[in-house]
Amino acid sequence: MKKFFLSSISAVALLVLVTGSVNAQVQTVLDGAYVKEHNATKRVVAYPHLREADVMWAHRVWRIVDLREKINHQLYFPIEEIEDRKSLFDVIKHALLVEGSLTAYGLGPTETDDEFRFPMQPTGLDSMLNPTVTRYIEDLDTGEKTPVTNSEPIKSIDITQYKIKEDWVFDKQRSERYVRIIGIAPMMQMFGEDGESRGYKTLFWLYFPECRYVFANWDVFNLQNDAQRRTFEDIFQQRMFASYIVKESNVYNRAIADYANGMDELLESERIKNELFLIEHDLWHY
Repeated sequence: MKKFFLSSISAVALLVLVTGSVNAQVQTVLDGAYVKEHNATKRVVAYPHLREADVMWAHRVWRIVDLREKINHQLYFPIEEIEDRKSLFDVIKHALLVEGSLTAYGLGPTETDDEFRFPMQPTGLDSMLNPTVTRYIEDLDTGEKTPVTNSEPIKSIDITQYKIKEDWVFDKQRSERYVRIIGIAPMMQMFGEDGESRGYKTLFWLYFPECRYVFANWDVFNLQNDAQRRTFEDIFQQRMFASYIVKESNVYNRAIADYANGMDELLESERIKNELFLIEHDLWHY
């Protein structure tokens, strides 16, 4: 009996020793050739001060960033989180639900408000991102349908578009044109019971100057060089994404889709984009 007791103590001690050594080894394992700490500690570069008196011209536009386009895949992938990278929606979701560093703004009673007037409470935001869905399961023998309710969280794969609200301004003090993104909103494609698309639904709006402090510390994949990882902040500030205009500021406050369809809608979007560039060129004399 005494020998069994001593051997048990020895086995426990040996197990603790082995477990401790394994944990110590895991903690010292580096998955890479060097420690990646540049983007994780990167600071946001402040916007240059802009006085109202120096704004010679300004125009507001709304854009759609479609993540199905190849150039925008860096915002969409990876679908599942990996050690050093997340998709844009996973970064936003983590900042909203875990860190609490971002504030989501609802669309208001009309479901169209984009002026950041309806901040969402954590409980309402959590229920939106983790909706409860009721589905009916049919019994093959009796044909009776039984309702089954489950929580189905919105995943990164579900968000395939983003809407961006931005201001184009010309600063006469510096003789420079700026593009300031004001807000960004994730959009989810909706489907009917028959599987047909029912269009896109805007979930909420985020104030982009607040998002910059979150986006600046998350890596985005670089096709040419793994050592030169960009951040989401770099992607938006350097305009390294594809988009198309869906609305400009106008007296009727209407979108392009309200007065143009099909090919005419695309041509109108291109016309607005070309005018934005021509306005700056027309300010100079060559």
